[in-house]
Amino acid sequence: MTGRGQRTAGPVAVVTGAGRGIGRAIAERLEANGLTVVGCARSGRPADLRGSIHWQTADVSEAADVAELLRFAGGLGPPIGILVNNAGIQIEKEVVDTTDSDWERLVGTNCRGVFHMCRAFIPQMLETGGGVIINIGSISGMAADRSMAIYNASKGFVHALTRSIALDHGPEIRCNAVCPGWIMTEMAKDAFAMAPNPDAAKVDAESRHPAGRLGKPEDIAELVSWLTSDGASFVTGQCITADGGLLSASPIRPI
Repeated sequence: MTGRGQRTAGPVAVVTGAGRGIGRAIAERLEANGLTVVGCARSGRPADLRGSIHWQTADVSEAADVAELLRFAGGLGPPIGILVNNAGIQIEKEVVDTTDSDWERLVGTNCRGVFHMCRAFIPQMLETGGGVIINIGSISGMAADRSMAIYNASKGFVHALTRSIALDHGPEIRCNAVCPGWIMTEMAKDAFAMAPNPDAAKVDAESRHPAGRLGKPEDIAELVSWLTSDGASFVTGQCITADGGLLSASPIRPI
């Protein structure tokens, strides 16, 4: 099922997981930059998504869905110049509690989905003059969160794949990972809701950030916007952290 809006002038940018949160903020920011944006997710088009953003319902863990997404995006006219792999899920379990079903579901989206998208879209980009790939990683791929074993591992995969793509396909394709910290999305709200006192947990989390606040989806969208621009032409193969300074702080807190 698809939904099309008005065409804009720029090259095509494809954003996965664009229905909400970080993915939606990225899609709307790139559309504001004058790009022809295709958003996708497993669910249908959000009713309040900007009408000029094209939509394709797709599960990136399925190679057939990715192939159809490529066909749809490639048929809009302009070349596909930007791919943002944002789709991801989170499972809060330790290794010993993680089932085979958990593994298939999370790794299918967070790892296989990113791989499927890159494998499908890189040849198209190379045929039409190159492009930019941005994979959404996480600080969880750098410093592990408790009870998030396979999520942490999946983001480490994304970071490593990013470096390999930059090495294998540069200079035609620039590939970077953006590694968000605590961003106030539905995922973050769900995590706070698990705490005995969600409000106190949120205040404590904010106090650990030198920036004095948690992130917003728009913070990540701005960084992605810059990475897609000519101003970032010398930046590739990098995992760029946007965490409000969280990882820069010592775990020892003054009493």
